[in-house]
Amino acid sequence: MIDSAHVFNNRYRLDNKLGEGGMATVYCGTDTLLRRRVAIKVLRHDYASDQEFVRRFYQEAESAAKLSHPNIVNTYDVGREGDTYYIVMELVDGPSLAEIIAADGRLPEPVALDYAAQVCNGLAYAHRQGLLHRDIKPANILITKDDVVKLSDFGIARAVSQQTMTMTRPGMVMGSVYYLSPEQAQGLELTEASDLYSVGIVLYQMLTGKLPFTGESPVTVALKHISDPAPALDPSAGVSPALASIVTKLLQKQPENRFGSASEVASALREARERPSFAAYSLVDDAPGYGAGAIAAQPPPRRSRLPDRRIDTLEEEEPRRGPSALLVAILALVLVGAAAAGYVMSAHPFTPVPQVAVANYVNLPDSQAQKAIVNAGLTFKAIRETSDAVAPNRVIRQDPSAGSKIARGSAVQLVISSGPPTVGLRDVVGYTLDDAQKDLIGDKLNVTVMQKFDPAPKGSVIDERPKPGSKVRQNAKVILVVSQGPAPIKMPALVGLTLDKARVIAGKDGFTINVSETTTVPNVAANTIAFQDVAAGTQIPSDHSATVNVVVSSGGGLSNIPNLIGSDLVSAQQQIKAAGFVPAVQYTVEPGSPNNGQVIAVDPQPGTPAEKGSTIRMTLSISGEVPDTNGMTIEQAKAQLAGYGYTIGNVTPTTEGAGGRVVRTEPEAGTKLSPGSPVNIYVNNANPP
Repeated sequence: MIDSAHVFNNRYRLDNKLGEGGMATVYCGTDTLLRRRVAIKVLRHDYASDQEFVRRFYQEAESAAKLSHPNIVNTYDVGREGDTYYIVMELVDGPSLAEIIAADGRLPEPVALDYAAQVCNGLAYAHRQGLLHRDIKPANILITKDDVVKLSDFGIARAVSQQTMTMTRPGMVMGSVYYLSPEQAQGLELTEASDLYSVGIVLYQMLTGKLPFTGESPVTVALKHISDPAPALDPSAGVSPALASIVTKLLQKQPENRFGSASEVASALREARERPSFAAYSLVDDAPGYGAGAIAAQPPPRRSRLPDRRIDTLEEEEPRRGPSALLVAILALVLVGAAAAGYVMSAHPFTPVPQVAVANYVNLPDSQAQKAIVNAGLTFKAIRETSDAVAPNRVIRQDPSAGSKIARGSAVQLVISSGPPTVGLRDVVGYTLDDAQKDLIGDKLNVTVMQKFDPAPKGSVIDERPKPGSKVRQNAKVILVVSQGPAPIKMPALVGLTLDKARVIAGKDGFTINVSETTTVPNVAANTIAFQDVAAGTQIPSDHSATVNVVVSSGGGLSNIPNLIGSDLVSAQQQIKAAGFVPAVQYTVEPGSPNNGQVIAVDPQPGTPAEKGSTIRMTLSISGEVPDTNGMTIEQAKAQLAGYGYTIGNVTPTTEGAGGRVVRTEPEAGTKLSPGSPVNIYVNNANPP
């Protein structure tokens, strides 16, 4: 038993179980490498011991992986972990056809037609690649929210060994016995027509809400597929004659009596949509034990004195007649019809209807062709059909063909191109650019790429235009916006920062620091960056691809901290710098202290050896009041104010006082003022005596 959240081969994570079948369990999962949601089918362990099954499983799963079509579930990968085999597929957001039928019963005919046509489109593509499905059933037909049909489980039925093709355990037949073709039930060679028989069963079930063959056991159902004729579709139940004849042809017992290809079925379905009342196929009941009489819609009653009489009835009444007798009977019917016609014409004298030659309208614009038809005295009927080869709004083909002569007023049918087929635009957001382009080009779309800086992984698709799910024509342009990775940044200044702090900044901004050298650097503290090879302000990518090399100081050597106690601020700073340290000052307010303006504490303690370049903190005692600087020179006043913890504000010249001396300060001497505040100086601008 595999637990949820298991990760296969360090890539495919199982998220939650979607369903369970006879051969495998299907999970919703995540491709952690490409960051996309996937479906993961995990095969049951009892099949892993069948070496023939495993061989064919790999062969057919790889074949299915090569199929790329809008109506086929994409197979991304097939793998093994230990004795567990799994397949990674496209995750389809929508129910299966089996779930829709179970919920709604019979489907409206237009919906059934559309779904069946899409199934045939997918089958036609697979058959062209040489791959049969062998297990067409509603559970293997998925419907997206946009009504796009997706065939799943391609090639898996073929992978089953001969032993498992019959009864694997009580009550289960591999291949879903309700949908098996007669030849599949008998173990005969299968062809494309075998898949078409299963399509017929599915179409019958969509139209009626029930299966054509049921029974108490799988064997009973299989025998009915082989020998019993399919129940006729009742037109009174709302099934059109055209579609009923298609279903009957699909359910013929002999493969050669069915359609020749899935493409032919798709064309027939389109025709049935346009002409629902026309049963195009006169079929043969080829079920064993039944007659081979024609199964065809009866012609409407004629306006005649005699009722309709079938020739096969005449044959039954007169079984001994030879060919000449049969010919006499046919001639008799013709004469009776002629007599009846003559009676009618006697009342209405014959007036010949003018004949009109049909021109060639193929490849003309539809408006031009229709105008020409009307001018010729004919009428027209226009139907539209997708075409890769013919431009939109031009005639693809016509009926009758050019050169035919028809009665004036008759209709000419024009098949007009509506342009290339439309496809539902798949969602490739989160894919790598290569994967997204491969999928969209496979859908016959043209891809244009735009680059944009984004936190998403570089090279991944972050936006798609038009939006996923939109209906677009083949060869339409699809714009993919691809991440260039995060936007570049400016290299910060690292010199003077500790290595630890610089690494925090690098982790936040998305670059890498490499210590190229650690050496003694005078006046630079230990573990501090002294040099960087990428200048501050240089633009660099922020995806951790950029590296800056730095030189880290191991310190400038040891030196004893000088004794600064009792020194004024200027003297203390000079002594600290001379010893190779960096001075830092803090103030303590002590009003009236005799030590105001002097250093009263040093950290670390004086006389202690310390690394050159490190910071020495000293505490300066101050009064908290502006000192008296009147009569001092400007330099003396600045030193005095700094020693009391104040900064120098404006220096304003004045004519007051003695020449070259400070006259006053603002605020005035004795004013209480917080350390760090600015003090303005007024000084006489005359030359000193």
